[in-house]
Amino acid sequence: MTLMTERPTTSGTEPHSFEELLDALDELVVPDGYKAEIIRGNIVLSPWSKGYYRRVMELVCKQLEPHLPQGHVIDRSPFLYVFPGDERAYGPDIHAAHERTFETTSSHLDGEGLSFVAELTSPSSRDDDLTDKVLVYGRAGIPVYLLLDMQEKQATVFSTPSAKGYEARCTKPFGEKLPLPRPFDCLLDTAGFEPPATPPPAP
Repeated sequence: MTLMTERPTTSGTEPHSFEELLDALDELVVPDGYKAEIIRGNIVLSPWSKGYYRRVMELVCKQLEPHLPQGHVIDRSPFLYVFPGDERAYGPDIHAAHERTFETTSSHLDGEGLSFVAELTSPSSRDDDLTDKVLVYGRAGIPVYLLLDMQEKQATVFSTPSAKGYEARCTKPFGEKLPLPRPFDCLLDTAGFEPPATPPPAP
């Protein structure tokens, strides 16, 4: 099994299937400050969010909640969604799904129940958020994928899911309004997504 953080390390016996990888993930003791996902046949450990990301996630949830499809809820609690066809398991930063998706005793939730996902990039996760997740979320038919590039300070919405990922995208710098397509049909105001001002140096 490969555990990937900022630098890949190898540990234990190599799993032979996606199901074995999920079992290994369940048994894994994740270091404090990290979350674990399955990406490209590896268990990948990503650092937890910076403090101000909480503000950004809260702003997204508050704006989208009035526009959710009937029966869907939006959350930023940690849940693991599985995509068996692509042998992936992701824990998106923000996720909206039908209430019935959560009516299970399993910790592996059905990715096809999602209507919306959002990822806030970090230096270690940014490449996967921009590539692997665009493909997998689109293939799963998730209508809207919101990528908040915290390094470039811009927001991209991916829509029109297909077998090749997403066929449409729109990018706006933080501070502008980003149109979100169906099933939301609203404008996301990205004002307030910027990091806090750096405090002046001590005298």
